[in-house]
Amino acid sequence: MVEAGPKDQATADANGKTAARRTRTSSKKKPEPPTTLLMVRHGKTPTTGKLLPGRAPGLHLSDEGRSDAATIAARLFDAHPKPVAIYCSPMERAVETASPYAALTGIEPVQNRAIIECDFGEWTGRELSELSKLDQWRTVQQRPSLFRFPGGESFVEMSDRMRSFMLEMEERHKGQVVVAFSHADPIKALVADCLGMHLDQFQRIVISTTSVSILSIDHGVPYVAGVNITASITKGTN
Repeated sequence: MVEAGPKDQATADANGKTAARRTRTSSKKKPEPPTTLLMVRHGKTPTTGKLLPGRAPGLHLSDEGRSDAATIAARLFDAHPKPVAIYCSPMERAVETASPYAALTGIEPVQNRAIIECDFGEWTGRELSELSKLDQWRTVQQRPSLFRFPGGESFVEMSDRMRSFMLEMEERHKGQVVVAFSHADPIKALVADCLGMHLDQFQRIVISTTSVSILSIDHGVPYVAGVNITASITKGTN
């Protein structure tokens, strides 16, 4: 029997430590990638920029809105041909905007009331030029966190439901890509929240029709990868 010398023992110890490190490394789980949430605003309607349509039924995309929806659908499909799910607001204009992308992917959109337009209550259907003359309009623009639409929803409630939707998407679709079709104010509020902005500053964010805003959520922590990306921007024009 040959006894191991100090040099042999040191070599054996080193080999053992290396093997142990390999075992620990191989046993570690790979970290899950963040969940990607693409928020898309609906296309133009005949009243875009003129009225506050809110949740009034029967408002459909204009010819331009349908054309823009098809264009952004093609660009979304180029980047994300197989998202895990497509969600949309139940309003007709959002459903119609989601339709071309759904047709390309073969995925049926799921309507979700968490991402519906803000409930403007008694202001629904009124002209923006008329509303802008009201004293309350200054609060809407400068201190929205304090405002509730008469007979409708507050901006705080709208922001809260959008945040809950985002966190639900991470829980339900961890590490995957989700595309959701919604409305300007809800998307603005969610982007502001993800950026750590106070709700009173959310009106500073621009969300154009058929624009895409890209969010990622990693263990409940949101990150903003892009805001208000439109087909014209991706073409290199403004």
